[in-house]
Amino acid sequence: QVQLVESGGGSVQAGGSLRLSCTASGVTTTNYCMAWFRQVPGKEREGVASIHSDGSTRYIESMKGRFTVSLDNAKNTMYLQMNDLKPEDTAKYYCAADLYRPAPCIVVPTIYTRWGQGTQVTASS
Repeated sequence: QVQLVESGGGSVQAGGSLRLSCTASGVTTTNYCMAWFRQVPGKEREGVASIHSDGSTRYIESMKGRFTVSLDNAKNTMYLQMNDLKPEDTAKYYCAADLYRPAPCIVVPTIYTRWGQGTQVTASS
């Protein structure tokens, strides 16, 4: 049973940084996709970035430059480094995974079968 646990959310001033972590347990393959999504109440879940176990990444265009996704295979942990946070980045951030999936990992929620509980990120002006 694959479980995902996010951590690292919090409240920062605009311009600040946060690093989110997502640790996966129960992973039995070295071939998988992981991704970050975010959602605000009343809106659809929005893609942020993805990473394959081979290290290849994809970003939603608007997330490039300030957000960086990375993966520590030994720890089965994915990270999202978020810099220069803006109030519009305020959302609940979710990690997701799909096993036995080859690259590239597209950043759409429908292909991901495992989800974490989410972690809140708030950037205030």
